Amino acid sequence: MPIPSRALPPPPAVALPTAAPVPLTATPVPLTGHPSGRRLALVFGAVLVILAAVNVADKYGPHHTGLVAGPVVALALVLISRRAGLTWHDLGLSRRTFLPGVKWAVGAVALVAVVYTIGAAIPATRIAFHDVRYHLHPGAALLTAFVVVPLGTVLLEEVAFRGVLLGLVNRHRGATWASITSSVLFGLWHILPSLRLAQVNAAVGATLGSGPLGSVLAVLAAVGFTALAGLLLCELRRRSGSLLAAAALHWATNGLGLLIATALATTSLT
Repeated sequence: MPIPSRALPPPPAVALPTAAPVPLTATPVPLTGHPSGRRLALVFGAVLVILAAVNVADKYGPHHTGLVAGPVVALALVLISRRAGLTWHDLGLSRRTFLPGVKWAVGAVALVAVVYTIGAAIPATRIAFHDVRYHLHPGAALLTAFVVVPLGTVLLEEVAFRGVLLGLVNRHRGATWASITSSVLFGLWHILPSLRLAQVNAAVGATLGSGPLGSVLAVLAAVGFTALAGLLLCELRRRSGSLLAAAALHWATNGLGLLIATALATTSLT
């Protein structure tokens, strides 16, 4: 004799777990729902190949190649990383951390402005701003500082190194390895741009020499310095939770430095 349906107990309610953002911590967190090791290796390798191609094209391609490639490649890297399972929080682009990111960004720009102003006012350190690459007309300097630098340099580098690469390695190995890996790669990224550093920067040339040995030492110094700068940017990204803070410090270092160098060059010519 069949059992009436009303005699059957109702199924127990099952609470479905809700997804939560993964914090940037020292504890490795695997990519949920994905074979993390294989997936990480494939995506990580693809990102490196893309960045290497962009670096070579920016160095040896048409003028301002990075201005066009930067936003396009940055968007592509975000899409790739999202397909790999990274969240907006992993990339430093979460809406929850936007306001803290703005506060850290304003503080970073203000700090760099103060340091650069003091450095430019002291004769002993003013030579660091004597760079022939920045002997620009004021209009060209403003265009470079507020368009070329943020779109052609800062956007791609921050998305790639403090966003995608940092997020990928953090998910697999934790924040310490993520910061180290991202920063070492950030240093190596600056090999091609620093090949003529000893010839174009008066302070570097006076310290290391402008010959072949000086050029090699300048490249090594640039790689080491930018790797250390990468660690600072990674820490700023971790503390603020936002890519905006690291991007602001990055822009201030380049953009304000360019504006001050141009101002000093213009003043010396008048």
